[in-house]
Amino acid sequence: MFDRHAVMTRLGPLFAGRAAEYDESDRFVFQNYNDLKEARAFSAMIPEELGGGGLPHSEMCDFIREMSPHCSSTALAFSMHQHLIAASIWNYLRGNPGEKLLRRVAAGELVLVSTGATDWLSSTGVMESCDGGFRYSGLKRFASGSPAGDLMITSGRYCDPEAGWQVLHFPLPTSAQGVRVEDDWKALGMRATGSNSVTIENAFVPAETVSLRRPLGKYHGVWNVVFGVAWPLIGAAYLGIAEAATELALTAVRDRPDDVTAIVLGEMLNQLTLSRLAHKRMVQLAQDLRFEPSLENTSEVQSCRTLLTQAVIATCHKAMELTGGSGYYRRCPLQRLLRDALAGQFHPLQEKRQLRFSGRVALGLDVDAPLAEVSTSNLP
Repeated sequence: MFDRHAVMTRLGPLFAGRAAEYDESDRFVFQNYNDLKEARAFSAMIPEELGGGGLPHSEMCDFIREMSPHCSSTALAFSMHQHLIAASIWNYLRGNPGEKLLRRVAAGELVLVSTGATDWLSSTGVMESCDGGFRYSGLKRFASGSPAGDLMITSGRYCDPEAGWQVLHFPLPTSAQGVRVEDDWKALGMRATGSNSVTIENAFVPAETVSLRRPLGKYHGVWNVVFGVAWPLIGAAYLGIAEAATELALTAVRDRPDDVTAIVLGEMLNQLTLSRLAHKRMVQLAQDLRFEPSLENTSEVQSCRTLLTQAVIATCHKAMELTGGSGYYRRCPLQRLLRDALAGQFHPLQEKRQLRFSGRVALGLDVDAPLAEVSTSNLP
């Protein structure tokens, strides 16, 4: 089995030593990824019978959480790969397609890239039928890890002659003709994740590689699997940020034992506790990939995702308040942690969309229905 403690003990200090330079230069964490590949971390969660390390989902969450204080960009980009692996494992454990991809990743320690953040229900780009498959053109944004990616797990719109507009899901090698990773990730935080846009121009998609067809713009059960496995992993990167910020703040104020410091410290610790509780619940809901997907499960995961994001950002803000002016200097890691924490707001589902989703699930309404005007039928 993959020994996450030994790997992080060895790699953590190396990642920490490179973090500031990667952030300052907007460069992707290539060396960190190379180190993780040598440690076979990209296949660590894949079952041993398929050539992987057999690390349970919950322990992968711990691994990412422990990585994040050293370099949160590495942890977040790595979590994006792992959530695709986790979804494939969930399918494999139930006899669904997934084994082929998992064996392929384990054999070559391949890096997977997700484009789901901006695709969501309607996807982007258009597919046209051709001999043997489809030709696809589109633009995918926020493709974390794309500079080192081997295979994109993506989707596109297709107008089926009989079924009408659909979204087709498929893998696409980053080395395929017509695929170009742009150098446009210049962001406030998480600068080293390599979340570049990927331009795809007339790339060939073999028909046999299409893994899912679903109606355009309609919520599909696949998202209940994806969110269930993904957010414990992604959230682990953000929880690690909050824990790192807390440690920095505690170190800074130990020689200032006054009441105002104690109050602000208590506020910070409350937010850290909320972060931990929200993340712990996500991990529990995933049940080491034994959970049964449902709208209700997804709603609770997404509620935890909003609470976690808010609490992590609040923890970092309070840490900055505690450290005062020293935390504002670029030489202090705290300002980088705060900037990185802010990125949590932009993962799906964003707060207002999550609130609507969870409210509609509770009311038994369609979660993908268009926004409607407020009814006045029950008003006096």
